[in-house]
Amino acid sequence: MEIVLRNNLILVTTDFDTLNTQWMRDFLSNHSRGMLFLEKAVLVFRNETLSEAREEFIKELSQFHAAKHDFSHEFFLRSMLKFGNQPIRVELNKDEEPQNVKVNLYAYNSDTVLISLDYPNSWVLSYLRSQLEVYVERGTDTSLVLDVSDYGAKARLEKALNKRHVLHYQISYSYNERFISKLYSDFANFSFGTLCRDEDDVQKNHFYTVLQCPIGASQDALKDSYKRLAKAYHPDKILQEAPHMIKHYTQKFQLLQEAYSALRIVS
Repeated sequence: MEIVLRNNLILVTTDFDTLNTQWMRDFLSNHSRGMLFLEKAVLVFRNETLSEAREEFIKELSQFHAAKHDFSHEFFLRSMLKFGNQPIRVELNKDEEPQNVKVNLYAYNSDTVLISLDYPNSWVLSYLRSQLEVYVERGTDTSLVLDVSDYGAKARLEKALNKRHVLHYQISYSYNERFISKLYSDFANFSFGTLCRDEDDVQKNHFYTVLQCPIGASQDALKDSYKRLAKAYHPDKILQEAPHMIKHYTQKFQLLQEAYSALRIVS
């Protein structure tokens, strides 16, 4: 383990075994709501309601580090406590192949989605909870049931599932061919007045979904949503990401352009 005290954060570089010690897991689990998950790293921000837990963690961290390097724990602890208000970044230093974790997706209907793991994995589940907590109806150590009845929830779910790396784990999402059709089955209830429900109508409905707008939204609403999403999904934003993410963002960006161009005509 190595600890570097910087002006703006405490940087902890360690191996996966240390990351899974009980005191480390307890601290990160308690802060998962305000934690930023990165590839092979997490960034923990200060939470006033958990200040005592944070101080206790810094003491454990200092003692562990001092024992590893055989120097005075008390002196190093005083130095660390001066940085107690700064974010803590914990990153892995072991260069080894990531472990694959399978995450299963099942849509009961357009309003409810089940996310389940074959085996308990607190890190992957903590990530999913941190991204989707406001939509979680219930959960166990291997599953979450989500309320995705509004478009914002569906968009948030899609964004959360775009991430394929959490610390030491590579996530593989699995779902059957009916998952998407069930999730968006509510669009079958919409109509365009006296227009027939043909393939063109289905395509229009899909374009509104792509732009995260209700059916028949105004041109101003479409434009605002398009600009926001195009900025978020522009491929130039992720040049350093893995190839599959670049491909996903490129396809998403192209679809946004297609949807906005089509709906500008009919709105």
